[in-house]
Amino acid sequence: MFGVALGSAVVPLISIEMFVLGMCAHWPDVEFWIVGLSVAAGQVLGKLLYFFAARGDIHLPKFLHRTPSEKPSRLRRWFGPGTRVHRWGDWIHVKCRAHPNWMAGTHAVSSLVGVPPFMATSVLAGFAGMSTAMFVTTGMVGRFARFSFLAASPAVVMAWF
Repeated sequence: MFGVALGSAVVPLISIEMFVLGMCAHWPDVEFWIVGLSVAAGQVLGKLLYFFAARGDIHLPKFLHRTPSEKPSRLRRWFGPGTRVHRWGDWIHVKCRAHPNWMAGTHAVSSLVGVPPFMATSVLAGFAGMSTAMFVTTGMVGRFARFSFLAASPAVVMAWF
């Protein structure tokens, strides 16, 4: 469970929710809190990579860096420096830095509910300069509650029938 959760945190193409539901439906004798704890630990550990990369503690490999081109692309015209979208991104960056506690609340809600996406709030938390202890605490509590509830749900549904 931990390995799949870690992989789904790094590669967002894997649905950990479906894995947890399928596993708990197949093996109903597994305790829900053990599933919740191991999946939460894997998810938060995987998202720490994004958090540290956004904070600048991990440097990305050379092939992931953008190379400037001579001809401005369509994306650069819409999102490049000096555009409205770029200014809006700078405004969000400044607000996140000025109010790191807002980011802690947003990250906690995201880790529990999934809206806004947990990956996006993990990156924004790194940009905002949230402390690592706060990131891990809010992520673990929210993810533990989310996946414990999800792991218990097949047993609850089967008890009704």
